[in-house]
Parts: sequence; structure tokens; C-alpha cells
Amino acid sequence: MDADYRPFDPNPSKPRFTPPPGAVDAHCHVFGPADTFPYAPERKYTPCDAPKEKLFELRDFLGLSRNVIVQASCHGRDNTAMVDALQAAGGRATGIAVVGPDVTAEELAALDAAGVRGVRFNFVKRLVDATPRENYLRIADKITRLGWHIVVYFEAPELESLTPFLTSLPATLVVDHMGRPDVAKGVDHPDFQRFVRLLADHDNIWTKVTCPERLTVAGPPYDDVVPFARTLVERFPDRVLWGTDWPHPNMTWIVPDDGELIDMIPRIATTAAQQRALLVDNPNRLYWPTERQ
Repeated sequence: MDADYRPFDPNPSKPRFTPPPGAVDAHCHVFGPADTFPYAPERKYTPCDAPKEKLFELRDFLGLSRNVIVQASCHGRDNTAMVDALQAAGGRATGIAVVGPDVTAEELAALDAAGVRGVRFNFVKRLVDATPRENYLRIADKITRLGWHIVVYFEAPELESLTPFLTSLPATLVVDHMGRPDVAKGVDHPDFQRFVRLLADHDNIWTKVTCPERLTVAGPPYDDVVPFARTLVERFPDRVLWGTDWPHPNMTWIVPDDGELIDMIPRIATTAAQQRALLVDNPNRLYWPTERQ
């Protein structure tokens, strides 16, 4: 673990809000343990170990039913730790992988059988090295044959230049963390309104209303982030997802309390119908589409 890396809170508070039955944590990770699943040599950071057992313990403690486990950059393209967690979850988890353009049909089929339902394209330069766009297009062509979708991670200043590429991708897109807006600018700022227009103009684009702890300027209870997430939940109720982002990699000034993150849900999804869509209907439709809801 890096000397300045801040581990996750081992004792989160018990949430006051009770998620509806079937609620999904649609954005979380597993890290290591490094002696079993080594971190990638090209990683930009070395996290604390955050194994599947801790993730499943947190899931149950928070009153959630399922997880979507997203491959993080510290493991690179080695999806072994994520797949191991899926296989241990007994059908209660699906995954998002990171693959290269030369991934084979056989490798993708094995990931699909393990429960992977999408790939992640990371455009955040401080986390990953730049990838040629044609490589992403080759990956997109291969994974759409499986009915997978694409998770994209970028920061707000990159959206304008990325939009032509994103809108050319032949799949459902899910944008991490509301496109990382600068909340100090407010919801009416052109930067955030550009993101709102992107979703309004393209009904294949979803977003995760996640990571207030990353976006906040004021700190807990994240009052400055609520208007952004609430705007998206109200405008696009059938294309929003929620997740913890456990174990919260690379947090430099806040170690979030996962119980407080649960208690933020009724502040951004203010009705029972919105809460069910956000936590149950939307993630199950996207990640477990063959099940009868």
C-alpha cells in the first residue's frame, strides 16, 4: 500500500435508510489480496487489500442484495480477482472487465460465463496511460456481439472533446460518477448542462449518481453534490444507477462512511418510485436482463 493511501472505513455506521428489497450496489471494486492476486506492474497507485469477503460483508451490513464489481486500474487487464469474486458470489454479483484490443472471442466467452456484462474505458490520465481510440473501437466491436455495455470514466473538462467519440460507440454507455462535475460551479453551469444534454440527446447513455465523496467541496453530508444527483434522477429516472465505490480508492482527504452514503439516497431519489428504479429496476434490467422482474 502506498504510504499516503487511505484505507476504507472498517466500521461504517448502520444506515437509517432501508434500501428496497433487491437493491444493487452498481459500482464497487475488489483489490487483491496482493499475495493471491498481484497488482499490475503498470499501476499508478497501490491500494490496501480489499478482498471479496469484506465486500460481501459490507453488502449485507448495508442492506443491499447484489453487487456490480468494476475492474479497477490497479489490477490492469488481469481480471482474475474480479472474476474470483463473481464466482464466489453465488449469482449475486456481475462484473465490468478491462480488456485489450487483442482479447480473443474465447477469453470474452469465459468472462461472460463468469458473469461479466461490460467493459470499462478509462480516460482519466492520472490513473491510466492514454489508449488509442481505434483500440477502444476494436474492443467495442467485439463486446457488443455479447450484448455487453461500456462503462466510461472521464472528468468534466474532457467531455466536450470526447463527445463525438462516445456517441459513435455501438453500445449502451454508462458514465461513471456523473461525469465528474465541478460542483463548485453549480448545476446551471455550462459544463454540467453539457452532460445533461448528452443524456437528453442519446437514450443509450446512462449514468451513475455516485461518489459524492469525490465530488464534494464542502465535505459530508455532501449537500453540494445533492442537486447534481437529484437533477439526473429526476430527468432520467430509468437510466440512473447508484453504488458505493467501495473501497474508495485514492481518497486523499475523506474516508467516507458507507452508512452515510446509503443515507444520502433518499436525498437524491426523493420518492419510493425513484428509489426502486435507481436501486432495483434499473441495475437489474441492465445487469440481470434475463431474469423476470
